[in-house]
Amino acid sequence: MSPMVSSTKSAAALRTAARVSAESLLVLLMAAVTLWLVGRMWSIVWPLIAALLLTTLTWPPARFLRRYGWPPALAAATVTVLFLLLVTGIVALIAVPMTSQSGELADGVVDGIQWLREWAAGPPLNIGDSEITGALDSAVARLQDSIGSMVTAVASGVGTVFNGVVTAFLALFLMFFFLKDGPRFLPWLTRQLPGRLATDIPVVASRSWETLGSFVRSQAFVGLIDAVLIGLGLWILDVPLVLPLAILTFVSAFVPIVGALFAGLVAVLIALVSNGPTDALIVLAIIVVVQQLEGNVFQPMLQSRGLGLHAAVILLAVTLGGSMAGIVGSLLAVPVAALIAVIWNYLREQLTDPDQEPGPVQESDPVQESVPVQGSGPDESQAGALATP
Repeated sequence: MSPMVSSTKSAAALRTAARVSAESLLVLLMAAVTLWLVGRMWSIVWPLIAALLLTTLTWPPARFLRRYGWPPALAAATVTVLFLLLVTGIVALIAVPMTSQSGELADGVVDGIQWLREWAAGPPLNIGDSEITGALDSAVARLQDSIGSMVTAVASGVGTVFNGVVTAFLALFLMFFFLKDGPRFLPWLTRQLPGRLATDIPVVASRSWETLGSFVRSQAFVGLIDAVLIGLGLWILDVPLVLPLAILTFVSAFVPIVGALFAGLVAVLIALVSNGPTDALIVLAIIVVVQQLEGNVFQPMLQSRGLGLHAAVILLAVTLGGSMAGIVGSLLAVPVAALIAVIWNYLREQLTDPDQEPGPVQESDPVQESVPVQGSGPDESQAGALATP
């Protein structure tokens, strides 16, 4: 006869399960309220996040100038102006060659359309000119019917562009102030917080700053790899505008998914209208291979080393962020996951009992011999550099 279940132990287990469930619900409720507040304040939160990411790129030269005796305001202003000049130069390298070759590209687009019509008229499609004309008339009629929704979409797009410009200028000004007064933030925060918070919060903030820097540097390195490989392929195929396309590939690497698709479509289109369909297909194959290597090899490896996250965690974070908040969610998913890991590792450090050691493994038990001992592991935290000018 099997032993009966203890009613006392069952009641204790149920009470424990109920308590854990109630605490978990409270934590989830607090997380939901936090996300709701962030969404309500997104017009302020997004420029702040963008400024922090830009500051991680521009802080090393500003720190270099400060170490050589430059005043903080002068160093921050110099780095900000140089950053603006760099961005302006990148835009010029992309826009000027494309403008100078706009006539050639327009002729290539016309030739490409004519080639498509001739190809469609032949086997196996055998689409005649009358059918193509009817399809064009149908498309024009649909455009005329949806002119109202198109005007609304254009107005919405103009509003989005305006909001983007405002966000960019606000992020730029915030970056200047972060470069100027950033090293004084942690000492000021330490003086404002009571008790243990005066120690815990600055430590977490400095480690989070170092983690953000690792994320931006790894993302820039991945974009550089994409730009070099794709640019090399375009140069071998003698596709025009190689340098602007390589720069566009590098810049678009900071915008997950959509940025890579946009840069790839531009490169394939230019190859199609300038070199023909064969080279366009080769360019498409090169871009697909490079993007697969980036998404499945380079980016997970570099970010897992720099951020202390497993490659699978990074892929899942990007997928979850994209499903929750679209492009912005995909962009912020990895740094958010890394910051959560920083907070979790710090909590583990504080909750670990240094006097408690893992018990010895009995050599006589083969089952225990096959199970590795779970130690506390090495300290994966990184010392932050924000508090030191």
